[in-house]
Amino acid sequence: MVSLRENRAADTPSGLDTIGIPHVLRWGFVGLLLFMIGDGVESGFLTPYLVSRGLSIDGAAAISSFYGAMAALAGWLSGSLSDVWGPRRVIKVGLLLWLFFQTLFLTLGLRHASYPAILTTYGLRGLGYPLFAFGFLVWITVAAPKQRLASAMGWFWFAFTGGLPTLGSQVARLSIPRIGQYGTLWLATLLALAGGVVLLIGVREPQGASRLVSENEKPFRALLHSVTLAWRKPKTGIACIVRVINTAPEFGFFIILPAFFQDRIGLTQAQFLTLLSAIFLSNIVWNLLFGLIGDRMGWRQTVAICGGLGCTVTTLALYYVPLATGSYGLSIVVGMLYGATLAGYVPLSALAPMLAPENRGEALSLLSLGAGGAMLVGPGLVRIFYHTVGIGGLMWIFAGLYLLSSLMAWTLTIPDERTVEI
Repeated sequence: MVSLRENRAADTPSGLDTIGIPHVLRWGFVGLLLFMIGDGVESGFLTPYLVSRGLSIDGAAAISSFYGAMAALAGWLSGSLSDVWGPRRVIKVGLLLWLFFQTLFLTLGLRHASYPAILTTYGLRGLGYPLFAFGFLVWITVAAPKQRLASAMGWFWFAFTGGLPTLGSQVARLSIPRIGQYGTLWLATLLALAGGVVLLIGVREPQGASRLVSENEKPFRALLHSVTLAWRKPKTGIACIVRVINTAPEFGFFIILPAFFQDRIGLTQAQFLTLLSAIFLSNIVWNLLFGLIGDRMGWRQTVAICGGLGCTVTTLALYYVPLATGSYGLSIVVGMLYGATLAGYVPLSALAPMLAPENRGEALSLLSLGAGGAMLVGPGLVRIFYHTVGIGGLMWIFAGLYLLSSLMAWTLTIPDERTVEI
């Protein structure tokens, strides 16, 4: 039986290596999955739960927006801090921040239904998951064989989305009837802790424990370079915006879709959580498939057509098909189609570093900024437009953003995105 502490040399061949999971990082993917399950447990019920505790939709959206702002900040910091601290230290800091503010959120915020305390503690918890997850992403770029880097990134997103919100929603569906919503949030805390322990104990790959740049590179300079890269290499800035649009609607959906499907379509909470899991079960499968498709079809073409144009169509279908039919089965179908097209953006993780091949770490830092920024933009748009255009209008706004991202993705040209060395 393989021990959790066992760690082979980086070049040891194994079955996992052949499918794109570096053997030395294998427990990291397990830990990431567990952590993201804990982080994603709340995704399908937190907004209705906060509203039931006396908050308005606007108040819940404001909390999500502040959370997103902190996640965007941490996403930007993750790449640069990994360069100067080493990914392992960044992951550890992210885990501690998540656990600390989650505990305060549950004890000082939710227990007393205090809006200022909920806003502050839950918002600051947003610093934790990007440092944890994207610190591990940087570790993958350091330790994975170059010829399998795209596949390893596919497995990263497989574990990431497999937890948030796919399996996280299913944990909530099973636990809420037994221990309630508040108890489920404590269960989420234990799952996140378990994921952090598995990753930090199980992964002993040496490069991730040390700084990735020279001793002369100062933290502030590394952070400054990651920002100025968007001006020095404008296409990396465009890639960052495309990455924001990729998941901004998703985080907006977490706020508006529970009310839409439960109040207007008539689904139960359990049915909605199952629908949410179906969306992202489809997404994690297609995350792997679109990695392969992107290598054949071209990274830019895959993002623009399968991601941008695909999400434009499926976003509108996710609203109008259930509204027109009231069918739970068809809701599942269009939800899974949305999850599939959402995965069309996966090749962006391989494309972005090649837009600035001499600054790959900084390019990934910008991409992580975009990933975190999506958590600010999506809920922010809900807060701004919900009372004026309603859920239907918001779905058109999100569809328009996806169409814009498709047009922007066409500009992300490199000499030959299918054959360039990664």
